[in-house]
Amino acid sequence: MQKSLFTPLLNILAQSVLLGFLFLLIMSGFRAVLFFLFKPAEILPAYHGDLFDAFVLGFRLDLSVVGYVLVLPLLTLIAARLLPRYLTLPRVRRVFVLYFTVMFAAVSFFLAADIAFFSYFSEHITMMIFGVFDDDTAALWATAQENYNMPLVGFAGVLYAAFIGWLVLRLFSREQVKREIFWPALWQGLFFVLLVAALFMAIRGTTGMYPISKMVADISADPFINKLPQNGVHAFIRAQKDYRKSRSGNYDLIKQSGYAGRINEAFALHLGTDVAPDADLKAAMVRTTPRSETLEANPPHVVVVMVESFGMPILAHQSDTFDIMGRLKEHFDEDIVFENFISTSNGTIVSLEPLLLNITARPSSITFAQSEYMGTSFDQAAARVYKNAGYETSFVYGGDLSWRSVGSFFGRQGFDHVEGKANILSSFGLDAKNAAHDWGVFDEHSYDYVLEKLRNATTPQFVFLLTTNNHPPYRIPDTYVSQPLEWSEALREQVTGDAALAERRLKDYAYALDMAGRFMDALKSSALAENTVVALTADNNTIEGIMRYEEPLEQGKRIPFYLYTPQPLRPQHVELTQPGSHKDIFPTLYNLTLSNSSYIAVGSDLLDNEALHCGFNDAGVIVSKAGAFKKDAPRNDGQKMCNDAYRAALAVTEHLVRSHTLQPKVNT
Repeated sequence: MQKSLFTPLLNILAQSVLLGFLFLLIMSGFRAVLFFLFKPAEILPAYHGDLFDAFVLGFRLDLSVVGYVLVLPLLTLIAARLLPRYLTLPRVRRVFVLYFTVMFAAVSFFLAADIAFFSYFSEHITMMIFGVFDDDTAALWATAQENYNMPLVGFAGVLYAAFIGWLVLRLFSREQVKREIFWPALWQGLFFVLLVAALFMAIRGTTGMYPISKMVADISADPFINKLPQNGVHAFIRAQKDYRKSRSGNYDLIKQSGYAGRINEAFALHLGTDVAPDADLKAAMVRTTPRSETLEANPPHVVVVMVESFGMPILAHQSDTFDIMGRLKEHFDEDIVFENFISTSNGTIVSLEPLLLNITARPSSITFAQSEYMGTSFDQAAARVYKNAGYETSFVYGGDLSWRSVGSFFGRQGFDHVEGKANILSSFGLDAKNAAHDWGVFDEHSYDYVLEKLRNATTPQFVFLLTTNNHPPYRIPDTYVSQPLEWSEALREQVTGDAALAERRLKDYAYALDMAGRFMDALKSSALAENTVVALTADNNTIEGIMRYEEPLEQGKRIPFYLYTPQPLRPQHVELTQPGSHKDIFPTLYNLTLSNSSYIAVGSDLLDNEALHCGFNDAGVIVSKAGAFKKDAPRNDGQKMCNDAYRAALAVTEHLVRSHTLQPKVNT
């Protein structure tokens, strides 16, 4: 082999390392963009050092990504040194130009996608991203086209990829090593061995037990700063592993919760009583509502509404000039509203299913309707409890029932009727072109449909409604006159991103709330007011993605649990500051509306002031009377009790899910 071959190989190696360093700077630039777009209104001076540490840790995580990218080039250079006849230097350069261009463009795509995901969910990429393939893809594309200048986005992407290609080509066309280097073969071999070891350490990122990407430690008391180091590549890889694991059948939430081989202990902690290892755990979960002659003589209609993306924090800006609540404000002032309440998850379907199945959300798990449980009838389902009590039950969705298979799945969960967009349009003779947007009918028509169902009822009704407005592309009816939404200076400081898009979003938000208020106006001004209980909540607070919060954990996941009851049923001594989440809605309603009815639920009755109340979100956010905190990071005794309760609730949930055998599929 020629003596001089080692010199040009070092030249290519130096160019590869320089390119990797330049891309590390670009990756830090993406992190800086995420920081400036979504940082809280104020980073306390005490956390400024933490902020620096976050960028340093992020740089180390980025280095592990670049390290992975450099593995193949380094192995190729070693092969070229050993097999120069087959891997000529010109061929290696051409392959490297193509390889680095494709790889760094792909990494950039994941970084950009992560920022987009963060803007909606205030979290780095999770397995919810795979819901794109289960969602209405045509509607998603239409939404993207309406909300964003997609030709401009595409052009910017092509321009960026061209820049990456130009940068790579320019670097590999330069001669950086001028002096010939003559090393003995043994030294050359040792050099490459040391390079492999150094690259291994860069990928691993630490000398600790776990690679840096496996265990990203918290570095601050500020939750936003703790989110900064992560990058989109590692987040996507983790999400993909979670998704594959969930689909593979190897998902073991009981083990993850620390109760493998001792599930009875989880039930004992959850129930607050001893439970023997051989006990019938499902039977131990059965509770019965108090006997009530009033309810037996006059069972009320029960309506539960899940309003799309109705988060609470924005309501702090409500005023005469920023009328975000519209007609709903009067009802929030008059009736019961639990405000220390969070969503069980950050997406619609992953909040909807646990709510209607009386469990808490299972972290990093695919939805039931897309899993092996798609044909299962869960006997603790909320609708089945009302059906067993003599109610006629209806699931009403303003969109298409094929979305996430909600029609077929909820048709097995105790609903007599499962009705969607087509039913609503047909009922009123509406034209979809004027009465609907990309995701379903305008909310006013969904509420009118429920009102007609109640007015025409001859038996007690349980109706669950999922609305579709307050969702991209943020369209409202042309005939609707929006209330004034003049932004205060405080609001302007909180809103991030495109102001014009945020304004459209808030108008749709205001429309959705106003339509809920319009529904309550109609109900309360009719005879239905005397025999109808209405609960109103949200699937999530996705507007948190464009808001800066001083206390992200306390505010970011907050949604309402609004409760209207006729006066004879109105509870006394309600503690409105009780913490809770979706799991607690139906236990509260059961005890309020049903007499002597048995049910199974992971949650608790929020009107029971003696019980321990905690709210759980599957992103690891827990709310307690002693404040909000991240799972396994309690700061006081009250939070520790809720942390233990969450772990037990996850294990109990998984046991309830597994205790069902698949039922034959039926037509709905």
